[in-house]
Amino acid sequence: MIYLRSTLFSLLLAIWTVFCGVLVLCTYVLPPNARFRSCYAVCDLWRAGFMGMTRQVLEIRTVVQGREHIPDSPAIYLSKHQSAWETVALQVWTPPAVFVLKRELLYIPFFGWALWGLRMIWIDRSSGKSALEKIVSQGQKRLSEGLSIIIFPEGTRVAPGKMGRFKAGGAHLATRTGAAVIPVAHNAGELWPRNAFVKRPGTITVRFGPAIDPKGLSDAELNQRVETWIRDAMGELPAVR
Repeated sequence: MIYLRSTLFSLLLAIWTVFCGVLVLCTYVLPPNARFRSCYAVCDLWRAGFMGMTRQVLEIRTVVQGREHIPDSPAIYLSKHQSAWETVALQVWTPPAVFVLKRELLYIPFFGWALWGLRMIWIDRSSGKSALEKIVSQGQKRLSEGLSIIIFPEGTRVAPGKMGRFKAGGAHLATRTGAAVIPVAHNAGELWPRNAFVKRPGTITVRFGPAIDPKGLSDAELNQRVETWIRDAMGELPAVR
């Protein structure tokens, strides 16, 4: 039954992605600001469909803790990264936000088309210092536009029970801009493993932490605070059921 549910989910999501991808293409005839708003609206629609399929087809529910820590103003969210689920779901609870993502994702048909229109911050991860500079320059611009930024400091999906090395990009952006940092922990990888076709039913818990003020902190100190909070929070999350 789990395999059949996962197959149905993949089929429905592919159809839904193609449909919404075509809608995104239609927004490209609009002026830049109108195109962004329209593209964002289409992606909100796609995300709602994704979450609905996740809930109804895969029987994956979500419990959110720490909603009171989500500010109305733009902030930088530094999140644990275990699966593809959080690359979609986190925007459900944050104010309008963009991701820092690898350039290769822009070339995925239909899905990548939407990323082009959403003012995401894309980087070439092999470019080192220039990638860091781009995160700062583009990040400052997005924050000034009223957008929050979601970053996975581990850089790649890490299996449950493990922690990857936190990269400097998110912390560096925060110390340069003074934007508050919201750490995020979750256990999505327990149900939605990395690169796994089969997803298990159950309940994912997402926890947003208290804002961390980067003022007076070095990049390394800020990263350490975020990493410590996420590690502790991961140990406190309820067992997946």
